[in-house]
Amino acid sequence: MRLIFDLFKLRIGLAIALTALAGAAVAPGAAGAAKIVVIALAVLVASAAAGAFNQYVEADLDRKMARTRARAFATGRLHRHAGWLALIAALCGGATAAAAWLVNPVAALYTFLGAFFYGVVYTVWLKRRTWMNIVIGGLAGSFAVLAGAAAVAPHAALEPLPLAFAWILFLWTPPHFWSLAIAYREDYAAAGVPMLPVVAGEARAARVVFASAVVLAAFSLVPIALGMGVIYAAGAAVGGALFVRAAWRLAREPGKANARASFHASLAQLSLLLVAAIADRLTCGGRCAAPSPFSPTRRSRACCCPAASRTRPAPHPSTPIARSPGVRRRWVPRRVPSPLPTPMAGA
Repeated sequence: MRLIFDLFKLRIGLAIALTALAGAAVAPGAAGAAKIVVIALAVLVASAAAGAFNQYVEADLDRKMARTRARAFATGRLHRHAGWLALIAALCGGATAAAAWLVNPVAALYTFLGAFFYGVVYTVWLKRRTWMNIVIGGLAGSFAVLAGAAAVAPHAALEPLPLAFAWILFLWTPPHFWSLAIAYREDYAAAGVPMLPVVAGEARAARVVFASAVVLAAFSLVPIALGMGVIYAAGAAVGGALFVRAAWRLAREPGKANARASFHASLAQLSLLLVAAIADRLTCGGRCAAPSPFSPTRRSRACCCPAASRTRPAPHPSTPIARSPGVRRRWVPRRVPSPLPTPMAGA
């Protein structure tokens, strides 16, 4: 069981599935619970297929790195053959097909693109060639957000809130992995992988991590202006502060201990942000114009969003509307109750 868990990188897959759930939560509109479950499972399975493909392709690199030399394909516990490629393709294709059939084709496209960017763009095309590998490969997490949002409605992925969260995932990935790369710089150098700390050195890479963490923390507050509530604001602020503090310590004293601390702080930051986003929509429903798909009804409940709470409620139909001086009032005829019928004579 442990072998399967590590081979398919299910720890990463579960985080990606949570990202898709957050994308569905912040998307405007409402979707059935079945569609939300299907897209989360499809993203999980597609991510697992990409993770296994990553280990299949990088078996030679994994043997050279202390952190990865115990992986199944690197040690030979699992033999590399075409059957594994067929299984990986079947998993990714099955997840994409299920999303297309049970959700919609747009959500399926984003699901496939997430796996493709990690498995092919990052692993095959970029990782051995450029230090920008993880910057471009980081789009894999962004596509998971868009897949979740598209499960609500195909056009919902292009709405401001889902796009903002996709950008947050894009900005989060580089400092997260560069923190790990600083901690294992010798491993990447021995394997010939041009990660940023190998190319630019630990000190410069640490400063880049800090600058990236500051930009990420600032941008993670943008969804508040787009309608997210106080729960999300608290999670984003606390998570951002944790990551920025750890990255600042890394920039001041580059080293393995501070790099690992920055890496774990980035995980905490993302977890807080995603859980807070889902909880915010569960309890608040966001703005009244964009109810959460997790809300029990399409009409949102009392909103705890600071921006929405400042909005003046619409007047009751029976409340007279105040008009500016000099504006002519529109005459509306009053209802006159009908007179009681007159008794007929002789009755």
